[in-house]
Amino acid sequence: MGCCESSLFTELGAKKDKIPQNQQQQQPQQGNHKQPPFNRHPISTNSSPNSSSLPPVNSIVDGDEPPSFTEYSLSDLKAATNNFSSEFIVSESGDKAPNVVFKGRLQNGRWIAVKKFSKTAWPDPKQFAVEAGGVGKLRDSKLANLIGYCCDGDERLLVAEYMHNDTLAKHLFHWEHQTIEWAMRLRVALHIAESLDYCSTKGRALYHDLNGYRVLFDENGDPRLSCFGLMKNSSDGKSYSTNLAYTPPEYLRNGRVTSESVIFSVGTILLDLLSGKHIPPSHALDMIRGKNILILMDSHLDGKFSTEEATVVIELASQCLQNEPGERPDLKKLIDTLSPLQSKADVPSHVMLGIPKHEETPSTPQRPLSPMGEACQRRDLTAIHKILVTTHYRDDEGTNELSFQEWTQQMRDMLEARKRGDFAFRDTDFKAAISCYSQFIDVGTMVSPTVYARRSLCYLLNDQPDAALRDAMQAQCVYPDWPTAFYMQSVALSKLEMHKDAADMLNEAAGLEEKRQRHGR
Repeated sequence: MGCCESSLFTELGAKKDKIPQNQQQQQPQQGNHKQPPFNRHPISTNSSPNSSSLPPVNSIVDGDEPPSFTEYSLSDLKAATNNFSSEFIVSESGDKAPNVVFKGRLQNGRWIAVKKFSKTAWPDPKQFAVEAGGVGKLRDSKLANLIGYCCDGDERLLVAEYMHNDTLAKHLFHWEHQTIEWAMRLRVALHIAESLDYCSTKGRALYHDLNGYRVLFDENGDPRLSCFGLMKNSSDGKSYSTNLAYTPPEYLRNGRVTSESVIFSVGTILLDLLSGKHIPPSHALDMIRGKNILILMDSHLDGKFSTEEATVVIELASQCLQNEPGERPDLKKLIDTLSPLQSKADVPSHVMLGIPKHEETPSTPQRPLSPMGEACQRRDLTAIHKILVTTHYRDDEGTNELSFQEWTQQMRDMLEARKRGDFAFRDTDFKAAISCYSQFIDVGTMVSPTVYARRSLCYLLNDQPDAALRDAMQAQCVYPDWPTAFYMQSVALSKLEMHKDAADMLNEAAGLEEKRQRHGR
């Protein structure tokens, strides 16, 4: 089964600086047993029955690089969205939207956004797959990237990265605690221009129905452009679903979207950022011509903006909203104009938005948990202690087969050390238990997964989660399919604030326990 080959060393090494020096000096000595290297997913080299169902932990954390574009099964997306429950709808018009967007969570823990089309919108599944594949090739930090699609029967679905902090429209028009400050509005404008420019350089110059609902904020509060707008709402070319007052004039004339049409839509977004409300472009242009610039500005900014910067943005919006497409600036001009206005480049977006930085919480276990699993999930060390005392050494059976010659005085001393450790462990003298169990382990003649699990808990109770994780991993090396080893790793990882890893390990343990129950063990 192998011995826990691993790469967690780098991550734990980074956390080592947080551990008091005296704890760093109290690492367990493994005697004749080689200390295993670390792995964020230690089971990866073992033939665990669940390793195929759960991907490596570092591939599922939101905020990591998006996965490669792929085709999802309908069953996976149904499970992720609770069978496309109305409670999971996140599109602005709810279930009345022509193409509804749901949030969901895949089995591996990744949050997704799923856009659902009708079959009539894309009757040819091959055409839909080709269009989706073209958008799926794009990868940029300023995009909510497309990571997959589904064509199953009448279903036409797009799957994108999910953005945790709502839309620009909500933060501008429906805010609760604070409006977006001026510097953040300028950052949003620049990010939109840069993301559109990236798409254009990759052969995707057309963006359909650009509006405040297409601009999203990720877990760090950074603005991103939805990838859904890079694909038409239907194969017949329908591209705009919002109020016609905000639609490019040329689209009304001939029904065609051009790169200049996208610039017009950027102008409407600039108006939103300036005013904090929907203003029809024609009305805004009248205000600009009348020099009513201050009237145009969002009153909720309370004058906390640079008049010079606002004048530049107003002039830029005016150029974008020209009736003649040829008179509008290109994306390079937008970027060159907006870049010098970025006055708070070092301030994180979530700070300027006034929102807490998103912290991923452990996912709900995918299987029912045993009392041990429940105790580990809530990090109840007292309950874990009681369970380990009750189970004693039941799970050590078969892990050691000693010959008569091995029953030496050293062996008897080793067992005596373990016995003293057991008494100390039972009596909650955890420092003494660490000392006694370490004597047992250092001899090396006999290997006990239970001793490693018990010492792991002792380290947790002495606020040494790094040492606890090492012992839990050693227990797994001795007994690769032992649920307790995985449960203890889950608790240690949680204590180390590696919550996604902890949740994944908890599910792994529950799966192993389920298998044991099926086999009557």
